[in-house]
Amino acid sequence: MIMKPSKIAVNVVVALIALIWLVPTYLIVVNAFTPAKEYTGSPSWWFASADIFSNIKAAFAGANVGAGMLNSLLYAVVGGVIAVLAAALGAFAVTVIPVKRPAIWFWVIFIGTVLPLQTFLAPLFNGYAALSLYDTQYGMILIYAALAVPFAFFVNRNFMLTIPKEVSEAARLDGAGWLSMLVRVHLPLAKGALVAAFIFQFTWIWNDLLFGITLSISPNVRPVMATLADLSGSYSTVGPPVILAGAIVASLPTIVIFFAAQRFFVNSLRLTS
Repeated sequence: MIMKPSKIAVNVVVALIALIWLVPTYLIVVNAFTPAKEYTGSPSWWFASADIFSNIKAAFAGANVGAGMLNSLLYAVVGGVIAVLAAALGAFAVTVIPVKRPAIWFWVIFIGTVLPLQTFLAPLFNGYAALSLYDTQYGMILIYAALAVPFAFFVNRNFMLTIPKEVSEAARLDGAGWLSMLVRVHLPLAKGALVAAFIFQFTWIWNDLLFGITLSISPNVRPVMATLADLSGSYSTVGPPVILAGAIVASLPTIVIFFAAQRFFVNSLRLTS
């Protein structure tokens, strides 16, 4: 089958755009391999050496990137799970349980995704300081879980709206209570939406910098993006190759989870469309 010239042109344009999009990533990888002492200040376009492991070692030693990754893993997993479960409860309440004015409850919860996150910083900082939650892992898990609920609620609510009402009616006729319906019927059916919402929230929490640098300061509490910011703060000492090497290592978990669950990303985009 011969392709039309118009389709060939479109494919060529798409390929060129993809190559241009990959240029920054290529430069990050190439310069992460450059020895810090040999960095001249101008970005390298070719692999000069294979010194990335010494740069990674310097990043881990200079800014506790390893401890930051463990902290982010804790926050992303625990905060994501709490947020998804809370969102599933809310979605079940507004779609299955005959509550009054479900649309209002939906907007009350979803409005959390509309407000700029910067508006929360001052009251959060003052409240955390007053409640002794500042610079604690409990406080970081709490804020990440709370901020991840609205979007996870949106995804789960959209999916549960697609479940036929006959399923709920049949479960009620069999004598199932609301809790039993949630655990035995709706959560198993919404497994794809739950996983997709968790992946999104895991990625967001892992990549967060704003709350990491605002609500934490200790190396055993700070998430990985905040530790990388500390590393960048000592720019003149460690050099850009060390910072780029640390950034590559810090990005690996989200890359792995994306490719391991790519179909759930596609499903989640379909659910939120």
